[in-house]
Amino acid sequence: MKLSSSVFALLCLICEIVSLALFLRGFFPVPVKSSFSDKSKVTDFPAEPQTGSGPNSSKAPAPLFKRVVIVLIDALREDFVFGSDGRRFMPYTRHVMERGSSHSFIAKARPPTVTMPRIKALTTGSIPGFIDVVMNLNSPALLEDNLIWQAKSAGKRIIFYGDDTWVRLFPKHFMEHDGTTSFFVSDYTEVDNNVTRHLDGTLKRDDWDILILHYLGLDHIGHISGPHSSLIGPKLMEMDDVIKKIHASLVSKESEGTLPNLLVLCGDHGMSETGSHGGSSEPEINTPLVLISPTFRRKAGFEEPGVLEQVDLTPTLALGLGLPISKNSVGHLIPAVFEELSLREQLRLLQINGHQLSRLLQDSNPTFHKEVGYEQFRVAEKSHGSWMKLYVDGNTSEVLSNMGKKVLKQYLEALKAMSSALSKQLGKYDMYSMIMGMIFILQVLFLLLLAMPEALSREAVVDVPLASSLLSLPFYLLCLFGSALHVLVCTSAGGPCYLCSLPWVLVFTVIVLSSAFTCALVSMVARRMPTSNKTPTKGSDWTLSELDVLLLIGTVGHTLSLASSSFIEEEHQTWYFLLNTLCLAVFQDVCRKYFKEQRHRDEEDEGPLLPSGAKEGPSFFPAVELGMSPGSEKWLALATPLLTLTCCRLLRSLNQTGVQWAHLPDFGHWLNSGDHKAFLSLLAAVSLVLIFLLVQRHCSLVSKIALALGLLGVYSYRAAVGNVLFPWQHSSRAVSKGTVEARFVYVFVLGILFTGVKDLLRSQVMSSVVDSGRLKSRGLWEVYSGVVLLVALLFRAHNLPTLACCLLIQTVMAQFIWKKLHYDAAQTTIMHYWFGQAFFYFQGNSNNIGTVDISVGFVGLESYVEAPAIFLTALSTYAGPLLWACHLLCFLSSQRDRAVMGLGHGSYCFALLRSIPAVFYVVLVTGLRYHLFIWSVFSPKLLYEAMHTLINTAICLFFTFMDQERSARP
Repeated sequence: MKLSSSVFALLCLICEIVSLALFLRGFFPVPVKSSFSDKSKVTDFPAEPQTGSGPNSSKAPAPLFKRVVIVLIDALREDFVFGSDGRRFMPYTRHVMERGSSHSFIAKARPPTVTMPRIKALTTGSIPGFIDVVMNLNSPALLEDNLIWQAKSAGKRIIFYGDDTWVRLFPKHFMEHDGTTSFFVSDYTEVDNNVTRHLDGTLKRDDWDILILHYLGLDHIGHISGPHSSLIGPKLMEMDDVIKKIHASLVSKESEGTLPNLLVLCGDHGMSETGSHGGSSEPEINTPLVLISPTFRRKAGFEEPGVLEQVDLTPTLALGLGLPISKNSVGHLIPAVFEELSLREQLRLLQINGHQLSRLLQDSNPTFHKEVGYEQFRVAEKSHGSWMKLYVDGNTSEVLSNMGKKVLKQYLEALKAMSSALSKQLGKYDMYSMIMGMIFILQVLFLLLLAMPEALSREAVVDVPLASSLLSLPFYLLCLFGSALHVLVCTSAGGPCYLCSLPWVLVFTVIVLSSAFTCALVSMVARRMPTSNKTPTKGSDWTLSELDVLLLIGTVGHTLSLASSSFIEEEHQTWYFLLNTLCLAVFQDVCRKYFKEQRHRDEEDEGPLLPSGAKEGPSFFPAVELGMSPGSEKWLALATPLLTLTCCRLLRSLNQTGVQWAHLPDFGHWLNSGDHKAFLSLLAAVSLVLIFLLVQRHCSLVSKIALALGLLGVYSYRAAVGNVLFPWQHSSRAVSKGTVEARFVYVFVLGILFTGVKDLLRSQVMSSVVDSGRLKSRGLWEVYSGVVLLVALLFRAHNLPTLACCLLIQTVMAQFIWKKLHYDAAQTTIMHYWFGQAFFYFQGNSNNIGTVDISVGFVGLESYVEAPAIFLTALSTYAGPLLWACHLLCFLSSQRDRAVMGLGHGSYCFALLRSIPAVFYVVLVTGLRYHLFIWSVFSPKLLYEAMHTLINTAICLFFTFMDQERSARP
């Protein structure tokens, strides 16, 4: 079966996406869950030692608190409360902490540090799977055993105001609720006012037991302008007033003979130095936890906060309210909360917590009896029984007290050890799905590599022996073997297995495809085997130049570097190094072409180096329009790599990324500070003008006008939201949310895209090949211009120079390097890919989920709409690779002498460049699945790789469409 290179590459990428999806389904494990029953019950409490087997021996402990108010401030970093910001902006909270009626802790949140997984952790006590970061946008109802369900089942009346994620997770659980969307990050005022407006009325009422308030404003400010914004202080003061109001109301309702109330101040996650979250940096995982109640009596003065896990709050609140601990909770009690109780009551609570953890450990770990924590708990239980025997006998000596303290210490050590063991375990991998996904993706890579000579040949056609493989005996034997293996695995699998849950028809289809791939690979290998009488295939005898060797070594070297967690965290440094090396290699090429080889040419006949086919119609790049003499063109070509190096060095200083140096101030922080807004405004205006000059050259008059008005709208949008200033503006405060201005830009984006698509369609029906090619080139460039305008709207003001530099480098490299030096399509594609990867990091991105700027998903929207928000966020994040891929399509399509071959070669190279790191990384994370940094470093990178592969598939689809259309023309 013969396929063009572009179609072959597209099919391989589609198979790769399916393989990655299967691998991800197996890799992201099912969280540790108990299988004893769905929910915990009071009857599950263990009997207290030496109290017999009567009904009172396993009764629930009495509650410690009458009412609980939980104030959860989204993205509250620990230094916002315990640091200098807390002293300045939260004076009342600090005053209460210093009075002695509170306990303060630094609660560590496990990655991913996004809202929905953190809420699940706080309510279930379990550590959610990393894949929950994907589910964060559309949270389903939580069916797992949790604190909210236990409270409602016990008759507790719960009121909730705030982030509507709670309402989606716990439908019909709240007596009263008012949810606000957490994704419309442009709003940081009304989103909190909608919570606070209920407070006065609710605090005066006596018909509730638990009040939960989830404030989002601080998180939204972080997404908009970062943790050092001038908006942070006023927002913290607002939150301090809320704490003051709640605490005063709870104190006024305290009375003798009743249980005390509890006020909990906490954050779901922290905030990185760029204002986002999702990763595992210290500012993102360290959140404050302040417990305030008159039952706490410690020495007055500010105490240094202790450190605990965020999930430890769940069993503490459960037993504090007299509720069973959630079945899947891996947290342990906070001892300071119960230190005012009698020794017997403390031991009883620790026994209950230990019993729950030991049962979860038994159910999730076949070798549980070898765990140190489990053995310690059994020893502590025996010691507890001995202590209870003395206690029941009425012994009141000091020996009893000392023995009780020893048992207490044993319980605490056992609880910490079991909690740590369960936290490290996290879940069970579906190894069958992982291995099958890995096999499929390896087959795709080998298929791409074996097809390289044909895919990069002059015909750009690949002969895949798929039809003959389906009729071969090995194919049927492989199908039989695969089916038998599937039955064997599914009947003996002890853990979760996704493939075993699929219908047999679907599974058999997968087995057939895998068997066919294997047979096709064997046939292609046999065809590539050298024979003595075999003649070379036309177009397949290509050789490697020095630049080819550099590109090959760079790509493979970068892939191999991903084997280290440090290299993943600092991957941008690898791409910066490769880009600098590429510029130096190109500089050497320019010197050789223009100076060394020029000496051997006859200057009268040959003249300067000109692009092949320059006289066969209009050139894609306006060399003539620039009015350059042959001599000046030579020097400009020589300066191009140096200009590229200079731009790249400046862009490196704009956004610090990675982990090691992300905390250091960069030029972007300096620009975004309030004192330099005038300079930022000038820089943004100059960047927009440069963008217009670089893009408008190949557009029609209508598109030029639309582009100019659209870029003016971009500046107006940034001025409306307070990022930049107009010359007549005196205040730097935001005028509006910029919704009207953003929609104004959207109109022109759609108009330019419509014009480009119209030109592409018109080119299909034109009889003249030359006129059709000219119209098609203009249509492609107009589509590219529309994408550039949309990216300019989504980029933050300080990142507009990144976009301008991107376009500038594309223009000079195309004008003086790629076409003048006669680089082939494969070399040009690899260079575009490298530049796209580098610009991904120049934007400020990293392999950390926390650097994804979700605020761009709401540009021009008045409320959260899922599909546009996801599309805009993905477009902004991958703008660098996408712009370079679009430019490559425009450039290759303009090469009329090799357009069909060039598009096929480009599409194939994109598929191969994406497959190599994807396959390597799949194999790597399989081997390192128990690595210490698997969830904080390797898992986010795996999600980035999968998303990048999906983006590349969409790019290759467009390449294939253009390639097939050109191939259809005579």
